[in-house]
Amino acid sequence: MKVLVIGGGGREHAIVWKIAQSKKVDKIYCAPGNAGIGEYAECVDIGVMEFDRLTDFALEKGVDLTVIGPDDPLAAGIVDAFEAKGLRVFGPRAAAAQIEASKAFSKDLMKKYHIPTAEYETFDKAQDALAYLETVRFPIVLKADGLALGKGVLICDDLDEARAGVRTIMEDKKFGSAGNRMVVETYMTGREVSALCFCDGTHILPMTSAQDHKRAGDGDTGLNTGGMGTFSPSPFYTKEVADFCEKHIYQPTMDAMKAEGREFKGVLFVGLMLTADGPKVLEYNARFGDPETQVVLPRMENDIVDVFEACIDGTLDQVDLRFADNAAVCVVLASSGYPENYEKGLPVEGLEMFKDKDGYYCFHAGSRKEGGKILTNGGRVFGVTALGDDLKSARANAYKAAEWVKFDNKYMRHDIGKAIDET
Repeated sequence: MKVLVIGGGGREHAIVWKIAQSKKVDKIYCAPGNAGIGEYAECVDIGVMEFDRLTDFALEKGVDLTVIGPDDPLAAGIVDAFEAKGLRVFGPRAAAAQIEASKAFSKDLMKKYHIPTAEYETFDKAQDALAYLETVRFPIVLKADGLALGKGVLICDDLDEARAGVRTIMEDKKFGSAGNRMVVETYMTGREVSALCFCDGTHILPMTSAQDHKRAGDGDTGLNTGGMGTFSPSPFYTKEVADFCEKHIYQPTMDAMKAEGREFKGVLFVGLMLTADGPKVLEYNARFGDPETQVVLPRMENDIVDVFEACIDGTLDQVDLRFADNAAVCVVLASSGYPENYEKGLPVEGLEMFKDKDGYYCFHAGSRKEGGKILTNGGRVFGVTALGDDLKSARANAYKAAEWVKFDNKYMRHDIGKAIDET
């Protein structure tokens, strides 16, 4: 069969790499792809928001299955566009993707259906938000309502910080139209865990757990980014926690979306906070997380195409989802200055070190090929992932492999998975 993957980052590289292992697949396209994805797929120069060109391409090439990676096209209705042309596609429709596209929608959904989350208020006007901040206890969390590349969340320790945050989100529009509306949320403390779940509209199957590191600097300092590294599984996601989440969060979310006429098919990413009062939802995403995908898929034993098709067909309850009894750690290699100002077009060396090495992967997040050379082409450039028998050995392997890759102004955090040492 022929498969088309939409996107061009590290998440899509991991998805394409996993699809390439399927015995069912003999041709993969990726739009737009990147230099690493080009090793497994034919990259097509079509943007992720060019729905007409993408559907025309899929029809012209006889594509049997399309997999959507990023959030923006999902929120804008790319799945609806493909289905309207009779094309088979993996991902939630626009109505279901609202669970990520609007923080206010997801918070209201959780309140209505009694899904545990932090207390909150929603504001359309900056002056109303500023007045409310006079009444709250700090720290407090400000969230731009819309999509902001994982960066539209500000943690404010006092009133002055919070006032500045409101200006940043709602007046200066640092996150664009995502800040037209804002959620103010009680700050939760505890361990963060990510759970990616396959969904077929009725049934939900959690994958193995993961934990992301969002801040740019060591010790969780600096600006929020799209993710500087991750590990899987989380030692804090115990069977007791998993059982609670399946009963009180995952299945209730599926049931809630169905009850609202927004049947969810695809991958539901549930960001959790393990508080003293039990697990609570931090956020939902309507797609594979990045870089969580880079540690979850290397541990997955199933043919991923089988699982995609079960989600589309509503037969996920017949899938035995399996993950290896090992661990994975991903260290993101970024260009210095990310997530604000950074240089592109820097030559990369050392990628050949990953060839024929089992358990070591270099997923391209922002790269391009020019004249036979690989050049940097983004803030996050690579996700270096390594497997190990346990988390400590996987972490050691990932940092060893991270040194193989060389480019000017290379930057990475040195404490990814450090929480492992505390268990």
